[in-house]
Amino acid sequence: MDTPMEFKQEGAHAAAGSEELFIEKIAQHRQKLYGIAFSYLHNEADALEVIQEASCKAWVKRKSLKEDAAFLPWMIRILINCCMDELRRRKRVVPSDKAGEDQQVEMVSSHRIDLERTIAKLSAKYRHVVILKYYHDLTIADIAKVMNKPEGTVKTWLHKALKQMRQWL
Repeated sequence: MDTPMEFKQEGAHAAAGSEELFIEKIAQHRQKLYGIAFSYLHNEADALEVIQEASCKAWVKRKSLKEDAAFLPWMIRILINCCMDELRRRKRVVPSDKAGEDQQVEMVSSHRIDLERTIAKLSAKYRHVVILKYYHDLTIADIAKVMNKPEGTVKTWLHKALKQMRQWL
């Protein structure tokens, strides 16, 4: 009978080698991954494209994953990095016709618009913590794993982010 440690190592090696198992893990967490991507990009097609890009990057780097239990935080970190890359690419591209796009956007409450603008003003590290905590209900411990930072740092960033947001709102 396998001991728990042997089972964990076996699972990590299986995730590193088996394409079917890797795809199954991505599919198992697809809703959470999509929610995170959409909260950064605000566009369904872009979110799906970034998930695909992150999945490809994760597949290439799968051997760097040491424990099977760390798969989701590892994948979320890759996804956030891909989202940030996409947002940087968007800044470089100047939209040619922005006026027609504004007419197609559905009405959203002014409070939500104010909140989204305020979150957008936050520095990247604060914005990540707020989005993961309040949009995706991750715990401080999970956020710390995703961001590869100590829990105390995440708590401080969350506190500072909320303080800034209160001042701006």
